[in-house]
Amino acid sequence: MQPRCKLRGMSTIVFDSHTFVKRLRTTGFTEEQAETIVDASRDALSHLVTKEDLDNRLTELEQRLTIRLGTIVAVAVGVIAALIKVL
Repeated sequence: MQPRCKLRGMSTIVFDSHTFVKRLRTTGFTEEQAETIVDASRDALSHLVTKEDLDNRLTELEQRLTIRLGTIVAVAVGVIAALIKVL
């Protein structure tokens, strides 16, 4: 039995806890058991990472690495140019 979850937009997970509790109740769980399961499920779902989250993070890391590499190359060229002028 799976909870009703829908991905909407950027990493927002909509969890219909009321429907989930009702489904558990109809299969024989007590109210307390059903609510405990729903709470645990909601907690587990809050730690999920979507593909979009991963893609965004990778893009950010690529940009940071590109900037760092560009800075390193610029500094290296500057150092080499300074050494050529001195020698």
